[in-house]
Amino acid sequence: MPLLPTTKTQPKPDLADLTVLVYGQTKIGKSTLCSQADGALFLATEPGLNALDVYQVPIQSWEELRNACGEIEKGDHPFKTIIIDTIDNAYKFCTDYIVKKCKIEHESDLGYGKGYALVNNEFQRVLTKLAFLSYGLFLISHAKEIEVDSRTGKRMCVVPTLPDKARKIVLGMADMVLFCDLEAIPGEKGEQSMRRVIRTKPSLYYEAGDRTGRLPETLELDFGKFRESYNAATVTAPTAKAVEPNLMAQAAEKQ
Repeated sequence: MPLLPTTKTQPKPDLADLTVLVYGQTKIGKSTLCSQADGALFLATEPGLNALDVYQVPIQSWEELRNACGEIEKGDHPFKTIIIDTIDNAYKFCTDYIVKKCKIEHESDLGYGKGYALVNNEFQRVLTKLAFLSYGLFLISHAKEIEVDSRTGKRMCVVPTLPDKARKIVLGMADMVLFCDLEAIPGEKGEQSMRRVIRTKPSLYYEAGDRTGRLPETLELDFGKFRESYNAATVTAPTAKAVEPNLMAQAAEKQ
């Protein structure tokens, strides 16, 4: 049987087919946004869902996360979108798992980067397997500012709080990177109010991206508006190359 394809892969039209990274400052509404996804199931690696009426599985270790993923893979459930809240804690659990398995105190104890490689390989393996299942995958992270060197000097950029290696793994596999932010709105008398928004396009000052080409640059932080924009847009041809961390900002900087 031939291995090479004879037809092109068609873009997936449903949000529940995508892998989405959602990040932003604490309490801005990331979990609330994701809770409105179709058939949402939270794999809750940290507390913070008490105010939401959601289905959730409390996760306190990497083994528990893998077991939950195994149950999800069986398919005997009504869920359509899996939400890991937060992916930061999931990575910490993965690190703890490898450290315990190798009977060491820190990843660096194995030398030559071997411990870090074991952690990142295990993290990527499980996330990739979950992303290939027939469910949407939303990954929630917090935000932090880092200093970035560029041709015009140093600048500050907002990025997910994942460690660098883990951040590259997640950004590389995400179809969308959504930055939840606050936007100032000037009033008629000079006063200002703030509104919560989702930023979807590359910037020098934050990481964001949309491989589907369906979303506007900024939209209200509301899942209904997000879904409406996604469903209403004309699909543009996605880039064949993955959106890698920092490359989004570099591309914007060259414009």
